[in-house]
Amino acid sequence: MLPSTRPTRFAYLGPEGTFAEAALISTVASSEGARSPAPSVAAALAAVRTGDADAALIPLENSVEGSVPATMDGLADGDPVVITREVFLPVTMTLVAREGVSLAQVRSVASHPHALAQSARWLATHLPGVSPLPTTSTAAAAAAVAAGEFDAAVCAPIAGERYGLATLVSDISDHPGAVTRFVLVTLPGPLSEPSGNDKTSLVVVVGDRTGALLELLSEFAVRGISLTRIESRPTRERLGAYSFSLDCEGHIADSRVGEALAALHRVCEDVRFLGSYPRADGRDNKPVPPISDDAAFARAAAWLTRLRAGSPG
Repeated sequence: MLPSTRPTRFAYLGPEGTFAEAALISTVASSEGARSPAPSVAAALAAVRTGDADAALIPLENSVEGSVPATMDGLADGDPVVITREVFLPVTMTLVAREGVSLAQVRSVASHPHALAQSARWLATHLPGVSPLPTTSTAAAAAAVAAGEFDAAVCAPIAGERYGLATLVSDISDHPGAVTRFVLVTLPGPLSEPSGNDKTSLVVVVGDRTGALLELLSEFAVRGISLTRIESRPTRERLGAYSFSLDCEGHIADSRVGEALAALHRVCEDVRFLGSYPRADGRDNKPVPPISDDAAFARAAAWLTRLRAGSPG
C-alpha cells in the first residue's frame, strides 16, 4: 500500500525505452499519471527533491551485476527521500538493429556497461570480431542505432519497439532469469501501514573503531531481525570511512524494528531511514521469534513501568 497521497508525476531513469520505464509501466497504469524520463539517477532524484516529480523509479540492484552505486549514493546523500515500493523486473537482453541489417552485417554493438556484461559471453561467441561500446543507457544505445551511429544495440524489448528497430536475437542473456530490483522513491511523509511482510531500508555510518560493524549487526541479531542485504560504500569524506546500506525484514512500526533503529541512532555516527514498504520479491519474511514479537515488547515495557512506579515486578 502506498501513502494516502498517491503520486501523479513519475520520473524514471531514461531515456524512453529503458528497463526502468518498463518497470514503471508494469507497476503504474498510464492513467495514474505522467511519466518523464530523466538523464541519470541523480536527475531523477533531483526531480523529486525539487518537486518537479512526485516519485521516481530508479534501479537499486541487479541479480547479476549487483548494486547500482549511483542509486546507493543518491539515497544516502542530499535531502532525505524514502522508498515506498520495490519492483522486480525480469531482465531480457535483446539484440536489435535497423530493418534490413542481418547478424552477419553487424560490425558495432553498443549498450549500457551492465547490459554488455550480462551478455558478454554471447557477444564474444556470436560476434567475436566486434568490440562492444558503452553508452549511458540501453535505450540510448537503441536510439543511436536508429540514428545510424551503431549497427546493433543490446537493450530491453521496449527500446527496440520504441525506436522502430528489428529484433535480431530475442534473448542473448548469459544468465537466464536475471532480475533487476527498482525502488519507487518519494519525499518523506506518512508511512503505509505494515503489510505483515515488509522490508525496511537504512543507511548507517559507523565509527572508526574496533567492533563497530559487529555492534551494528548485533542490534538486529538480539531482536530476531534478519537482514536481506548489506553493502558498504565510501562516505567520500576520507579514505577508509564507509557507510553501510542495508535492508532488514519488518516495518518501522514493529516494536523490534523500531527499537533496533533507536539503538542504532544511539551507537552510530549517523542513521538515515530510507523507508518501510511491502516486500515484493515473492518471499515471506522469516517467522518472528516469540521473544521478539510486539506482544513480548509490550509485556516487557509494562513490567518496567511497574518497577519504576515502585510496584513489584
